[in-house]
Amino acid sequence: MAKSKSVKLIGVDLGGTKVNVGLIEGNKILHNEFVKLPKDSKSEWDVIKLIIDLIKMQLGEHKVEGIGIGVPSIVDREKGIIHEVQNISSWKEVPLADILIKEFGIPVFIDNDANCFAYGEFKFGLGKGYKHLVGLTLGTGMGSGIITNGHLMGDANCGSGEFGMIPYKDGIIEDYCSGKFFKNFYNSNGEELMNLAREGDSMAIEAFEQFGEHLGNAVKTILYAVDPQLIIVGGSVVNSAEFFETSLARSINDFAYKKVLERFKVLYSKTSNIALLGAASIYYDRIGNNG
Repeated sequence: MAKSKSVKLIGVDLGGTKVNVGLIEGNKILHNEFVKLPKDSKSEWDVIKLIIDLIKMQLGEHKVEGIGIGVPSIVDREKGIIHEVQNISSWKEVPLADILIKEFGIPVFIDNDANCFAYGEFKFGLGKGYKHLVGLTLGTGMGSGIITNGHLMGDANCGSGEFGMIPYKDGIIEDYCSGKFFKNFYNSNGEELMNLAREGDSMAIEAFEQFGEHLGNAVKTILYAVDPQLIIVGGSVVNSAEFFETSLARSINDFAYKKVLERFKVLYSKTSNIALLGAASIYYDRIGNNG
């Protein structure tokens, strides 16, 4: 039997430098808390204890049906084990689901953070009404989540959609389609260049035009690989979309299958905390109801 929309869930969005924990009901975040992670943690338990304390803070007296967690790493979905979190050096192999199940006595589901972004857009954002989409998160790096036939793509290691790691030019796609591009080629960051572009700076405008061309090439790679109806772009780069969307569209125009382009869209995320909503809603994907 499908759960009602009044189900309350805990969402945890674990980043490399901070964690966001919230109480979710349907598509609403009732309340949430951002906290910076302890620096240079020598023990995995420093971060685990922080997450437990934040969950307790959000729980209060509420009856919660489950906990959904997004992490920037690969995950054994069935066992709820997190492997090799890149920016938390102490997290090599953490059985987080078992730890939290013992602590709270409710189901715990864990997935990659880019998958959570994609699923959040599918459930509550611009992806509502679509069955096949890719969520593309562009920040200091490039992450991707794939929704196919209304579900997160199943795979062996929660590693599908790492398009940023595909070889490209003299490096990989991520080098040209994330904040790394602005740092490596312009010794700057996206926000600084965006502000300059808005002042009419020709160098900054050119930087975004080149970025759009590279991103268009990445989009074509994704289209050939998984054939989505749309790609939803999230992350800090969305704020500067006005400066690269034209060159992106021009870049994808030579895609081999014109009928695909007629039906395809690139959209830019508009929902704040969508990754937190997505993390909580992993519950629905795993238990097989619509929320």
